[in-house]
Amino acid sequence: MGGGGGGGGGGGTRPRPPWGAGSSQPRAGRALARAAPSPWATAAAGRGGTLARGGGAVARATRGGAGGAAKMAAAGRWRRGRLCREARSSLAAFLLGASVAALPLALGSPPALLASPGLRGRLALALHVAAVNGALLLLYPRPLYKIAVRAGFLGFAFGCGLLLSAGRSAWRHFGWYMCSLSLFHYSEYLVTAINNPRSLSLDSFLLNHSFEYNLAALSSWVEFTLEKLLVPEMKQITWLSTVGLLMVIFGDCLRKAAMLTAGSNFNHIVQNEKSDTHTLVTSGVYGWFRHPSYVGWFYWSIGTQVLLCNPICVVGYTLASWRFFRERIEEEEITLIHFFGEEYLEYKRKVPSGLPFIKGVKVEL
Repeated sequence: MGGGGGGGGGGGTRPRPPWGAGSSQPRAGRALARAAPSPWATAAAGRGGTLARGGGAVARATRGGAGGAAKMAAAGRWRRGRLCREARSSLAAFLLGASVAALPLALGSPPALLASPGLRGRLALALHVAAVNGALLLLYPRPLYKIAVRAGFLGFAFGCGLLLSAGRSAWRHFGWYMCSLSLFHYSEYLVTAINNPRSLSLDSFLLNHSFEYNLAALSSWVEFTLEKLLVPEMKQITWLSTVGLLMVIFGDCLRKAAMLTAGSNFNHIVQNEKSDTHTLVTSGVYGWFRHPSYVGWFYWSIGTQVLLCNPICVVGYTLASWRFFRERIEEEEITLIHFFGEEYLEYKRKVPSGLPFIKGVKVEL
């Protein structure tokens, strides 16, 4: 299960909570019905189509019995030993897009090309985009092209971030942000391909996460631009941006460590049906926090705004993310208790959630 202590299953109807009809159900039970994200929601959630496909996979595994589950596990181990075709295509496209960072060498221009590109620089950027897109169209059939063009776009954003970072203008820290954001989204796809290729889809990039997520990103760009125009010195506080960059690195590394530790138990979609292959993961970073991927995303998202020196979005991201994760963790833990019973309750007593002032679902015995 994405972010939880252990793995969930696929789609399907939600399980009944483990409390009897006469027991008092915790407040988090209501979250199962609403699960409404806040304007700055930053937790991963898939789309209905992906959920349906996941449900089908679980149904097949269940019908196959123990033998089918063993075959699936063996196939998963074999595929994790090498990159699948989709992952190889995405990696090549990402690197091809990132090659924009080499344009200053080709043009004999200073490294900070994007700080003041001029007509020649703009033309070079446009030609690079056209050349990369043309190469991807020639190299990959349509299904792989959809993957490659997204990875290529993220690589291009990463390369542009490197170019901005090389300058001394107020956009330098925005270059750090571009590198962090593009690498976060691409690594979500790549780690999923390594870890759980059966759940891999275009949604694994998390680019079409939600309207709220896109609104949050747009808000941060607008705030940065307006404050840069009105109070330019605010965007050149290097020590503060460095703190934000360290938060971003810590958060992203923690999240990816959680994904790798959970293995095939990790899924971008909250699971509510337990399959034969799911186990409760309590080792590695899950021995530090019950929800390390959520902890990582929480500090990563706030770190991006500290990096940009966006005071309004720092407050907005913090409050809205905290509220969202509080509800999401309570929702997940109802399912985890249903999956693993006393085993999860014991784990919950020993290991904190990892997020400030969030203890998870309250169980009334």
